[in-house]
Amino acid sequence: MDLTDGNFEQKNARAKKMMLWFGMISIAMMFAGLTSAYVVSKSRPDWLQDFQIPVAFYYSTVAILMSSLTFYLAGSAIRNEQHNKAGALLWGTLGLGLAFVYLQFAGFSEVIEAGYYFTGMESTVTTSFLYAIVFSHVVHVFAGLIVLLVVIYNHYKKKYGPTQMLGFELGASFWHFLDFLWVYLIFFFYFFR
Repeated sequence: MDLTDGNFEQKNARAKKMMLWFGMISIAMMFAGLTSAYVVSKSRPDWLQDFQIPVAFYYSTVAILMSSLTFYLAGSAIRNEQHNKAGALLWGTLGLGLAFVYLQFAGFSEVIEAGYYFTGMESTVTTSFLYAIVFSHVVHVFAGLIVLLVVIYNHYKKKYGPTQMLGFELGASFWHFLDFLWVYLIFFFYFFR
């Protein structure tokens, strides 16, 4: 199929999906650059060798994985015309997304309690990278929460149905991307300490 084939709605859907992919690829490239700089910096003599990942980050991983599951199940419920079930699952996704953000800041608190800060005399290269990478992800999750709120609003306006899922699919794709990105980061921090 040629990209110029189809009616206006099909072309519009392809264009929106392509724009989302460009955005997600740009975000992935940013994190690839940050994690590459992290790996290169590990050879510095002032790198912390015994730094432990905050426990709250592991709990936040569970929260974001569960949020992806509830988002997926909400889409299935919409396709099966189960409006109330989909609404409950979307609210559950929002709650889990907020729990993820809370747990991320709880993780920052654990790092501070261990005596490591983002900048200043108590900072290290290791923890500065951790703060920069994780906080950058949290900023993108805030964008994801805004997208999720738009999806919830549109759901209650009955803009989604078995044959009209574009907005929902775009929101879900971005949310699942953020989930995948965090899983990559937590494994990265675990294996490249």
